[in-house]
Amino acid sequence: MTQPLNKVREWELRRDEANRYYQRGKFQESLDLATKNLYLARAIPDRAREGYTLNDLGLAHLSCWQPQRALERFHQALSVAVEIGNAPAEATALSNLGSTYSRLGRFSQALEYFDKALPIFRRSQDTQSEVSTLNDVALIYTRLGEPKRALLLQHQILRMRRLLGDFSGEATTLNGIGFAYNVLGKFEQALEFFQAALPIQRAVKNLLGEATTLNNIASVYHDLGQPKQALLLYYQVLLTRRAISDRSGEATTLHNIGFTYSTLAEHRQAMKFYKQAIGIYQELGDNLGEISTLLNMGSVYATTKRKKMARSCYQNAQELAEQIEYQPLLEKVQQFIDSL
Repeated sequence: MTQPLNKVREWELRRDEANRYYQRGKFQESLDLATKNLYLARAIPDRAREGYTLNDLGLAHLSCWQPQRALERFHQALSVAVEIGNAPAEATALSNLGSTYSRLGRFSQALEYFDKALPIFRRSQDTQSEVSTLNDVALIYTRLGEPKRALLLQHQILRMRRLLGDFSGEATTLNGIGFAYNVLGKFEQALEFFQAALPIQRAVKNLLGEATTLNNIASVYHDLGQPKQALLLYYQVLLTRRAISDRSGEATTLHNIGFTYSTLAEHRQAMKFYKQAIGIYQELGDNLGEISTLLNMGSVYATTKRKKMARSCYQNAQELAEQIEYQPLLEKVQQFIDSL
């Protein structure tokens, strides 16, 4: 009996260490430890621990921008949870599948998984996970062009976060509300919510969240017709993104800097930053980011009377959009092509 107990203790210690790496943004280290833990869980053997490890692996793959590998692991975690009747683990796997499909731009699939996870979280009285999943659902509504529906949900989430005393989560939700107001063109209201999120993120030392919020504030400045103020903030955000090795965020900020230079009619500078962003999006397999950048690059080419180059960018964007199965995006790309 001693050996399995020792192995269980080893599994727990290694999982704690992997989680610490994950929290600090060292995702590859977390992935390496979780991989070792999977062999250990199977050697014990312990199906519940195997399921938890598969879920840990999925999260690490997702953070390393390996979404297909993440999907494999989350589906395996789901199978184990269903097999052994572990309802909380089943809900977690469903929610994580939703997050992964959302990141891939497959929003209808993402919502299906979130809808399956939510009633299980409620039955398990896991309010924290329920709120986190609802937050993901609200962000999808904003991205699907339903910001009013998102706002109704986000305000409900904000009340729940405050009841839980979840400060970090409260900042995430304030950011989400700001994002929805921004999409609605209510820039002053958006700014109000972003600025409310910022001191909380600084207090809980959430550098990633802080960079995201500052990025959003810069976007509002741009929309309010203050592109130079936006640029100052974007450059500050870019330094933070690089310092914490946030490759996805770095690409977003590079794209936004390019877009701001484009607004200022500094086309050469705009293209320089767009090309850097495209390189990272391709490396990460982020089709949504790449499409957005290709469309903006095409616009610069069209403005500078290089229609052949513009058409090439739009056609590349169209090919990627066809892989995503998201009709509004295909229609948007077609509008750009027609504008030529």
